[in-house]
Amino acid sequence: MSDKNPEYDFKWCPGCGDFGVRRALEQAVEKRTIELEEPIEQNVVVAGIGCSGNMVHLLEGPQPYGIHGLHGRTLPIALGVKMARPDLNVVIAAGDGDFLSIGMEHIAPQAQRNLNVCAVVMDNAVYGLTKGQGSPTASLGMVTPSTPYGKPEVSLNALRLYLAIGASYVASGISSKIKDLASLIYEGMEHPGFSIVHVQSPCTYFHNTYEQLKGNPRKGIAPLAWTIDDDHDPSDIHAAHEVVDKGGVPLGILYRDDAPVPFEDRMTEMFTRAKPRTAQELIESYAI
Repeated sequence: MSDKNPEYDFKWCPGCGDFGVRRALEQAVEKRTIELEEPIEQNVVVAGIGCSGNMVHLLEGPQPYGIHGLHGRTLPIALGVKMARPDLNVVIAAGDGDFLSIGMEHIAPQAQRNLNVCAVVMDNAVYGLTKGQGSPTASLGMVTPSTPYGKPEVSLNALRLYLAIGASYVASGISSKIKDLASLIYEGMEHPGFSIVHVQSPCTYFHNTYEQLKGNPRKGIAPLAWTIDDDHDPSDIHAAHEVVDKGGVPLGILYRDDAPVPFEDRMTEMFTRAKPRTAQELIESYAI
C-alpha cells in the first residue's frame, strides 16, 4: 500500500472503490478502539474470496485479526468466531458476488439469529477478480464475459432483500464519501445485532459507474446516489421500504431495530440452563 509498509501491498486497480471502503473501515475501527480503550486485536475482519478479500489488512501498524475464508462463507466463519469469542468485534468484508451469490443462503439464517456482526458489502456489479463476469447486482442486459449477449436476469435489489429477511440494521453508502461511510460502519459495529452496510464500490476497470452514481450535469446525467432525508425514521420498517422504492441509491441508514436480543446473549442464557455432563456420562449415554 505504501513505501512505509510494503508487506500489505494491495492489488487493486487505480481508482478502485475498495480503497475508499478500506479507509472508512480503518477509521471506524480506530474510533471504536479509542473510545472503548481496547487493543486493536479485539477486532476481527473476516473476508471471502475476491477483491474485497484484501480488506483483512487494514492498518499501517498493529492489525486486527484477519481471516480469509472460502468464497461465500464469511457468515458461517463469523458465526464460529462469535460463538467462541462473543467479546470480539467481528466485521465481515465481502463483495456482491461473494455475499449475494454463493453466500446468499447464509444471510437469512444470520438475520433470524440476529448475529452480532457487521457485514460491509462492496458492490460493483461484477466479479472483478476473475475478469468482470456479471454478478447478481448487474443490470438486465449487461454485457460481460459471462453474458456476452446480455445478462438475462434482472438486477438483485440487495437493500430490499436485507429488509425482507429481517436484518436489524441496514445502511447504504458509497465509497467516495469516506467520512459518511465510516460513520455508517461504526454505527453498524455498535449496533447490537446483525448489521449490513451495503456500499457502492465501483470497479474502474470492468464496470466504472462513478459518473452514473455521482451524476454529470454537463452530460445531462442525473445522479443515481441521493441522501436519505433527515426526517426519515429508521425505526420504521415501512418507511425503510418506501426509501428503497424511490429507486436509485439511497445513502444513509435505512433501518435500525434495537429491540431484538443479540444471538450470543440468547446462547449465553441457554448455556445457563444446560446441564453439563462429564466425559464418562457422555460415553455412557451412547451405550446400547
